[in-house]
Amino acid sequence: MELVGNKWALHIVESLLGGPRRFTEIERSLGDVNPKLITVRLRELEADGLVSRTAYAEVPPRVEYALTEWGRELRPTIAALRRFGARGPGRRTRR
Repeated sequence: MELVGNKWALHIVESLLGGPRRFTEIERSLGDVNPKLITVRLRELEADGLVSRTAYAEVPPRVEYALTEWGRELRPTIAALRRFGARGPGRRTRR
């Protein structure tokens, strides 16, 4: 939780599960989120080894973000959280 427990971190990871994305693609997938906050979260995820950043020497410059192998290991966790959320309140099964 320490690595992805920050606001928007799991959403960014989920956005990258489909493959490498440019900043604007990540920003669009999150909706109305401050770009500075996205940048901060991407840098944290990169520092933690979950996201890689590739800068291409082009004009205009192009940067892509992708999950590292370790970051891709979050796929089952995110799927489990999605299933949990889909059940929602009042949909819980009793044992």
